Amino acid sequence: MRAFKTNAAALAAVSIVASSVHANLVLPVTNIQFNQLTNPFNPANSQKDFFNAVMPIGWSTGAAGVAGTLTYVGQQGSEGFQGGFGNVYPVYTNPGFSNTVPAGTNFFQADGNPAFEDTIFQTISGLVAGTTYDLQFQQAAGQQVGFTGDTTEQWRVFLGVGGIGVNCATNPCTVTGTANNEEEDSPLMNTLSGHNVDWNSVTLHFTPTAAELGAGGTAVLTFLAWGDNGSTTNLPPTVFLEGVNTTPTVPEPASLALFGASFLGFGASWLRRGKRRTQA
Repeated sequence: MRAFKTNAAALAAVSIVASSVHANLVLPVTNIQFNQLTNPFNPANSQKDFFNAVMPIGWSTGAAGVAGTLTYVGQQGSEGFQGGFGNVYPVYTNPGFSNTVPAGTNFFQADGNPAFEDTIFQTISGLVAGTTYDLQFQQAAGQQVGFTGDTTEQWRVFLGVGGIGVNCATNPCTVTGTANNEEEDSPLMNTLSGHNVDWNSVTLHFTPTAAELGAGGTAVLTFLAWGDNGSTTNLPPTVFLEGVNTTPTVPEPASLALFGASFLGFGASWLRRGKRRTQA
């Protein structure tokens, strides 16, 4: 009976661990794969186009950059292609980009030099102050063909009243409008000269306060590509985003390790107790 109770407790512990891996609510983002477009891709350039040309439904751009808007939406698999009408922005594909979300997913691409990009954002409603929400997406990085130099890239992500922008009057640039916005940043990617960083899964956690929410629990979710710590040196770093709140095809290693450790521990405990009973 004691062994049964102990094993039952172990099973309960494993159940608790399993439920805690994704216990938080998912942030309700719409058009999570950038595949609903107001203006579909031009047939002559069907792989990638400017964000403002195809305009994904539910997403808007903010006035972050001051020298141009090098932001794109592309079809999965076209990361290294050029985009827009006559605007050449292919990136190196060394070692290349793999597919980490379901087929048919589009991606968002932004120049990581804050002087050449805009933020993208959307308004979310129904949030509750003090509640933690999970935001999952995939990120990748690259460098425009024809440029050299090691770069770093990440996404600076904000949830709150919105109004996020950049000030590039000095180098490096600084982020503006952060009051009453919670910020969570993705892991930093390090891109070698002439290379790319493959898609990798990111999970961020937001717990909005009452000051960060508007009427009806509304808040603005904002993505800002951030390369070389805000430097305006035009190497340039390039940041990719896809599958917002879409489960990746490969489970996160940390989650697999957590489950594996729990079940191995339970199995070892069961075998030890069985051996003692046999000896007795």
